[in-house]
Amino acid sequence: MKVGRIIKVSGPLVVAEGMEEANVYDVVKVSDKRLIGEIIEMRGDKASIQVYEETSGVGVGAPVYTMGEPLSVELGPGLLEAMFDGIQRPLEAYQKIAGDFLERGIEVPCLDRDKKWNFTATKKVGDYVKAGDIVGVVQETSVVEHKIMVPYGIEGTLKSINEGDFTVVEKIGEIETSKGIHELIMMQKWPVRRGRKYSQKLNPVEPLVTGQRVIDTFFPVTKGGTACVPGPFGSGKTVVQHQLAKWADAEIVVYVGCGERGNEMTDVLMEFPEIIDPKTGESLMKRTVLIANTSNMPVAAREASIYTGMTIAEYFRDMGYSVALMGDSTSRWAEALREMSGRLEEMPGEEGYPAYLGSRLADFYERAGKVVCLGSDERVGALTAIGAVSPPGGDLSEPVTQATLRIVKVFWGLDSQLAYKRHFPAINWLNSYSLYLEKIGVWMDEEIASDWSSLRTRSMALLQEEAKLDEIVRLVGKDSLSEADQLKLEVAKSLREDYLMQNAFHDVDTYSPLDKQYKMLKLILKFQDEAEKAMKAGVYLNKILDLEVREKIARAKYIATEEINKIDGISEELTTAMDTLISEGGVI
Repeated sequence: MKVGRIIKVSGPLVVAEGMEEANVYDVVKVSDKRLIGEIIEMRGDKASIQVYEETSGVGVGAPVYTMGEPLSVELGPGLLEAMFDGIQRPLEAYQKIAGDFLERGIEVPCLDRDKKWNFTATKKVGDYVKAGDIVGVVQETSVVEHKIMVPYGIEGTLKSINEGDFTVVEKIGEIETSKGIHELIMMQKWPVRRGRKYSQKLNPVEPLVTGQRVIDTFFPVTKGGTACVPGPFGSGKTVVQHQLAKWADAEIVVYVGCGERGNEMTDVLMEFPEIIDPKTGESLMKRTVLIANTSNMPVAAREASIYTGMTIAEYFRDMGYSVALMGDSTSRWAEALREMSGRLEEMPGEEGYPAYLGSRLADFYERAGKVVCLGSDERVGALTAIGAVSPPGGDLSEPVTQATLRIVKVFWGLDSQLAYKRHFPAINWLNSYSLYLEKIGVWMDEEIASDWSSLRTRSMALLQEEAKLDEIVRLVGKDSLSEADQLKLEVAKSLREDYLMQNAFHDVDTYSPLDKQYKMLKLILKFQDEAEKAMKAGVYLNKILDLEVREKIARAKYIATEEINKIDGISEELTTAMDTLISEGGVI
């Protein structure tokens, strides 16, 4: 082990000399306290190191030990239901040793070395296996089967395979390769800054169903897609992320709290175990991995946290699962980049961010996707990356937001004015967009209803027309509009308040399946069709707006999923009420 010596300490940045044998991104242990660090720059024999723990008390002349390997995560049974910090230190295990506050220099293995897992083999002796092949399974939680794969770079004949109870580091078999015998264990390691390999990248066409009407209907994201949620303070970014983590139809959820408030991660910790997953009937935590690097934790570890989360998500993707990764928020990660760049005395870019901000963001989001996994069974996995962005003062022209928008294909723009009006989710339908609409529209028309795309297009046109009519109303008043335009305003208002608004804390309204969304949207637009028909027959608009059935249309969102046929009943009642008005009103 090569030993260097510290010549400079600047907060989380330490410079050491005598490090000519080390490489960029190698892990080091700093001082006799053995603080974890990572080399981020080499100049001759001098290494600049970002330290992932508090550096107070570390001085010039203290030793630096190189580990000879890059920052890596341990992948294997024990990831689910766990909570790690930004460099995959298990916080629960830390608490047992050090109490409620992190202490420096404590070394705890990322995955439990003592817990035994029941391994069942799916391959037999004599089988030829290669990287990515599944050799066996472990029932990690009651809802997720953890698939044990052959590590990358290993190929050969299975010489032995054992079944039974093993820890993650005990031998479960042997593979005879061209280079000799390779011992097989349930755990593998992977460098966090390098994307895991796959066989082929596919074109994502299937939507990630979130149960949030404004997202699924107007601005959907695919399984394997990328999305960002920018918005000012208090506009509901974290609640949107929580809703997606709770209800999106991904099989695995990786939630990264990057530089956020501690109480928000506490909410996740308190809520997720109590939420019953609608697909499995079990606790949501049974398929969730939490990475917590809150705002009071070392800033350098914040920079590593999203890579740690992404690598864990890729690992489950390689098993053939659909994985959703939530990053809350990438702005805090970019701020950590900016701080470290400043300490390195690099040339600053726009607003002090490093010049490589855009390329780092691209490296992160490009690791998402729908892929054919390595292995002989050609399984398909998907990784959807959704990042929150917290622009200072809600200014969407700032560098992090703009760099993100150049990469991701879905933009859910949160609006402080909507949040002020208590309209949640506060996603502004006039400036948000999804570049997956065409692909998902075809899927929706085939799987849900043949007129889904046409209903969506018509609804969006109504909302856009409402914005234009609002300008006229502000100038000369609503009464100056024709009855046809007043009807459009009423239908657009119904779309906004009865469809787009959704209560995250209501037992029924928190989640809306696709078939319910379709029936609700069709019902609102049917009201417009029936009203136009009645107006042509001479019925006054005020009589149409006074119909009692309008209240039932407004409350359709609170109809339970198992009773959605009641929406059809409201539709029939609407037709009857309009027919009655026409027969009573006649042609004037």
